[in-house]
Amino acid sequence: MNPKITKMIEKRKRLLRRMTGLDLLVHGSYLERFSTCSRKNCACHQGKKHGPRAYVVVYRDERQRQVYVPQAQRASVRKGLRQHEQILDWVCQITDINLALMRESALDQSANLSKKGDPS
Repeated sequence: MNPKITKMIEKRKRLLRRMTGLDLLVHGSYLERFSTCSRKNCACHQGKKHGPRAYVVVYRDERQRQVYVPQAQRASVRKGLRQHEQILDWVCQITDINLALMRESALDQSANLSKKGDPS
């Protein structure tokens, strides 16, 4: 096989293997905000609001949802959001590799080669 094609296939395999370690992956955005409560005599109604409280904003069924993030989970959620950014970068790289393989008429071949060593 052409060494150029082999190199592209190996790079794609490395990128795909990296994706398996993204167990904190979160697709959304991070938001911190201050809020007022329902107690009428609370200081939050005079400008001393509660917070900041953290949320992850996600989209489901064409609607935005804000999910509260407990203080103890904030670092993990931020890491999951960074993992999402990383996976998007890898998906772009894999797409570029597959387009290059397609231009070389080797995309179908490369898929068959990837499956040979795969136990699934």
